[in-house]
Amino acid sequence: MLRTLAWRAAVALPTLLVVSALMFMALRLLPVDPAAMSLPPNATNADIAAMRHTMGLDKPLPVQYVIWLDQVLHGNFGQSIHFRRSVAGLVANALPATIELAGSAMVIAFILGVGGGLLLFALRGRRSELALETATTLAMSLPEFLWGLLFIFVFGVALNWLPFTGRLAPSLPQPPGTGFLLIDSLRAGRIDIFWSALLHLILPASALGIAFAPPIARVLRASLLATWEQDYIRQARLRGISETRLLLAHALRNAALPSLTMVGVQFGFLFGGSLLIEVIFADPGIGNLMVDAVRNADLPVIQAVGLTYCVVVLVINAVVDALYMVLDPRLRRA
Repeated sequence: MLRTLAWRAAVALPTLLVVSALMFMALRLLPVDPAAMSLPPNATNADIAAMRHTMGLDKPLPVQYVIWLDQVLHGNFGQSIHFRRSVAGLVANALPATIELAGSAMVIAFILGVGGGLLLFALRGRRSELALETATTLAMSLPEFLWGLLFIFVFGVALNWLPFTGRLAPSLPQPPGTGFLLIDSLRAGRIDIFWSALLHLILPASALGIAFAPPIARVLRASLLATWEQDYIRQARLRGISETRLLLAHALRNAALPSLTMVGVQFGFLFGGSLLIEVIFADPGIGNLMVDAVRNADLPVIQAVGLTYCVVVLVINAVVDALYMVLDPRLRRA
């Protein structure tokens, strides 16, 4: 597993370089002058030229990229043009909210996906299978932001059961620590903060999770159908093993491997799909940070957030490959 992680890390480095270079070049081609935006409106042309020289914008693009890359490797992502703060600090403050949201949504998607896949397999050949498959198709056809709007209208406005704005009730302070409210509130012994953060997380996490659960269910059902016809399943059935034990102890373990890959792929898409959900629910994560940066042409923040998304997806893929090695002994022997 360690060798797999090391190999994935070695492969990730050139990928990060290519992505960062393409993103840097594309943003520099936009009709936006970061130097002029960094100065007051009454700045003269001489002031703008001096700022361009200070920021290195008068150098060729490859040289600018090398300078920026050297700064990034030293942990310096520059200063935000709009917020007038360190970009690294902005991303560090916003990233826990997005990870907490995406992780909670992935748990919901995994539970619904595995449960739905097992139910589809159990109902195979029956009329109710068609109804459940239609329901999964409907759930898959609705994007996550429509689920979010639907949940806000039903559970937030009409029934007034759950909050749908922000991460915490305005009357409660944010506990110091890691930035993960669920963890920090428990460490501080504040059950009221934990409960408020959990209630604020239910609707956005459910909107993301329900949108990404159907593909997991379908892949698991297809894998179970293929595994159920294997010779070792027939031999185990001849030995008198019950159908439930066959399913849970034998077939599910082998059928779960393709589903694990789907979970990894879905988590990458889910992490990126959290952007619209964060905007809808006013969740202060990196999705909201990216929207503000794009609205204000804040190039340093856009570069940092885009690179963060890339790093998270690469880490997820590496973890999924490592889990594959743990769960499948054939890969370890190979």
